Amino acid sequence: MGTTVNIHEAKTHLSRLLERVQNGEEITIAKAGKPIATLTAIHEQPARRVPGMDKGKVIIRADFDDPMPEWDPGYMHPGDPLRELVG
Repeated sequence: MGTTVNIHEAKTHLSRLLERVQNGEEITIAKAGKPIATLTAIHEQPARRVPGMDKGKVIIRADFDDPMPEWDPGYMHPGDPLRELVG
């Protein structure tokens, strides 16, 4: 839990309090002993995504939503360990 200061102290020492916040501390500002605000550091936001930036990297075949053919266990890779279970 961080430090609590009153409004007068916060106004008088705002620069010092902001330095402490930059160093990772959380400061609560209180009025008549009741917390009313919190000073916390703002962390950099990740870059916004740009629509279309992955264009050409994903290929969806025209038949991707066609019905699946009946499953053929013979189609399994010869080294697949599940082959023994279904064969």
